[in-house]
Amino acid sequence: MADIRLKNILFLTLAGIINAFGVTFFLYPVNLYDSGISGTSMLLAQITPDYLALSLFLLLLNFPLFLYGYKKMGLTFTIYSIYAVIVYSLAAWLITDVLPVDVSIASPLAEQDLLLCAIFGGLISGIGSGLTIRFGGAIDGVEILAVLFAKKLNLSVGMFVMGYNVVLYIVAGFVKSSWILPLYSIITYAAASKTVDFIAEGLDKAKSAMIITNKSKQVCDALSKEFGNGITLLPAKGYYSGEEKTMIYFVVNRFQISRVRSIVQKQDRNAYVTITEVSDVLGNER
Repeated sequence: MADIRLKNILFLTLAGIINAFGVTFFLYPVNLYDSGISGTSMLLAQITPDYLALSLFLLLLNFPLFLYGYKKMGLTFTIYSIYAVIVYSLAAWLITDVLPVDVSIASPLAEQDLLLCAIFGGLISGIGSGLTIRFGGAIDGVEILAVLFAKKLNLSVGMFVMGYNVVLYIVAGFVKSSWILPLYSIITYAAASKTVDFIAEGLDKAKSAMIITNKSKQVCDALSKEFGNGITLLPAKGYYSGEEKTMIYFVVNRFQISRVRSIVQKQDRNAYVTITEVSDVLGNER
């Protein structure tokens, strides 16, 4: 059974519209390329007859990929993703073919300034993509390809997506007999990628501290008194020394890291501390 929520649908609707706005107002008018299937659709729309519009390619290329990935990604994700693509495609069609705005030869806002178009097109489409991910879907089928095939190719999902885009921009360079637009499109990809991370995961990412110490009672008492957070204790053992130790797992925000270091060093100068980034935190430590 699909777990469809009205809040998610509303935000996915907004995400599709935002994505279409970024692409049609900034990228498509000056022949820059978005990443993934969206970028592929833009290239195909440029080199095929006019009746084969961008919105049509968005549907034709994305739908089979989402349906193919249904078993891996689940019914709810698939429904959300297909809905977001439909909204994106419909909004793109309305902007390019229905609304009284000229996006045929220049951006209505940045005219033909390629740098501005690349940056703002990437930022705005990245907001749309990030919102889609945050609310349970994906707006580009290349992410599905990455999940399905990256491991088989011994690549990370990120490396697969980057590799796809590199190939896309190289093909675009040869097809258009120009490397200026593909090179500017790399700026678009970089801006969109960072924006997706920001929207999907948030600015204030949590940090996890793993502390290995012989003085767990003193360290935990000091951390709990300072922050009031839950703390998890795990038994640990030194490989060479064979000495029994305690591993403390503790989650804080990035502004508290320096204070954590100071407290741990004060309680146990020989403690081993690692700090890592946490993308999301669910539940409560006790």
